[in-house]
Amino acid sequence: MALADKISPAPREVRAAGALTVLPGIGLLVFGALLFASPGESLPLTSVLAEGAFYVLFALAVLGCAVGLMFGHTWARSPGVVMALITAGVGWYMAGPSGRPAFGVPIVILGVAILVLLFRRPARAWALGQHEDETEEEAAERGGLAGRRRARGEDD
Repeated sequence: MALADKISPAPREVRAAGALTVLPGIGLLVFGALLFASPGESLPLTSVLAEGAFYVLFALAVLGCAVGLMFGHTWARSPGVVMALITAGVGWYMAGPSGRPAFGVPIVILGVAILVLLFRRPARAWALGQHEDETEEEAAERGGLAGRRRARGEDD
């Protein structure tokens, strides 16, 4: 068994999505730090500092989600999907209305890649707590991962 499989029970797709989700988190962190470092003179200082604090807090949430995915926590999948959708939307806006396709297209590709990884069959089976011999529908009827834990007597 590989070391990565011992550390995280999640399939490779989920761990890869977590690793890719780190990139928007780092980008947000850098953007927030730049706002703190050079606030400019066109807006009141408090507004710029509040905006910088928002981006830093958002970056920390995204990075927390990425770490959750890499370590195989099922709670991180939904925020990961939302982050991927936001990332793809930001990329679309940069490529289209902002006229910056050199920046926007790679960001769209990143968001779509995260979405694809989180919706591949192994990732869905992991999120549902699906057994080897059951369908997704049967796993959902059983209650998914929570139903599997109840059957084994574990707490959520």
